Amino acid sequence: MDALRVEAAGLLTTLQDLGRLNAIAAGVPPGGAMDRFAHSAANLLAGNDVRAATLECTLTGPRLVAERSCLVAITGADFDPRVNGEPAPMWTGIFLSAGDRLTLASRRSGARAYVALAGGVAADRWLGSQSTYLLASRGGMRGRALVAGDVIATAAGPGSRAVTGRELHRHLRPDYGDHALRVIAGPHIDRLGRDGRDAFFTSVFTVSHQADRMGYRLDGPELDTSGDELLSFGLTAGAVQLPAGGKPILLMADQQTVGGYPVIATVVRASLPVAAQLAPGDELRFAEIAIEEALRIHREQESALDSLRD
Repeated sequence: MDALRVEAAGLLTTLQDLGRLNAIAAGVPPGGAMDRFAHSAANLLAGNDVRAATLECTLTGPRLVAERSCLVAITGADFDPRVNGEPAPMWTGIFLSAGDRLTLASRRSGARAYVALAGGVAADRWLGSQSTYLLASRGGMRGRALVAGDVIATAAGPGSRAVTGRELHRHLRPDYGDHALRVIAGPHIDRLGRDGRDAFFTSVFTVSHQADRMGYRLDGPELDTSGDELLSFGLTAGAVQLPAGGKPILLMADQQTVGGYPVIATVVRASLPVAAQLAPGDELRFAEIAIEEALRIHREQESALDSLRD
């Protein structure tokens, strides 16, 4: 059933779910929402399963008109959301009446906002996922970003958990302002040597303009590695590669599935939502933690989402 009409699409608004993990062995990137926490929270606030598709809005947001009464939830980056010109709350369920205009304008903080629709967003499915994969023009809205005139329909009727005003409390949300990405040392960290390792963990890096859903090339000190050439091996989102030029690359949702550059660190799953909210020009640093600490903060995030399932 038609629910939202796109008046203006924003810079890059696509439909995303949790990705196509089952296709990695075939060389297809997992894709899916860059900020999986914000995506999942938006769905739960709208009464959906976390696997439902949402709108991922990058750097600027869309202008949407409700074709009928519906419930939505907005999470992630702050794009100054408004309903009929009035400020609208984030991280909570919002009721829209037919004809209401929901606008997400320029970013005030963060890089990606998520809009969930009660009942889920109807989208093309490819290899088990509704996520848009732009390079292959598959999934989502006919494999492309949204454009003015598109109509967004619900995948199913809203469930009994679609309740306006349900909120994820502030202390349970990611601290997007803390740009210290927690990492586990990678399999090739010793190739940096002591000085290179110290530089990696004490320096400030900047997200360059070579940044997209595949990954971010980082500006900062040039890091040299030693050792023989590597055979290609499997990769994952969060891997920090170091090519010959010495500029690290942080892999993100649409990352290649294999590669041969040394991996000097891996951003832990609980820090990937913060990484997803970085934009070109943003600064970050890497903080090494133990696996036990990584598991602990991941459990905290899962507990925050569980609070919306009660």
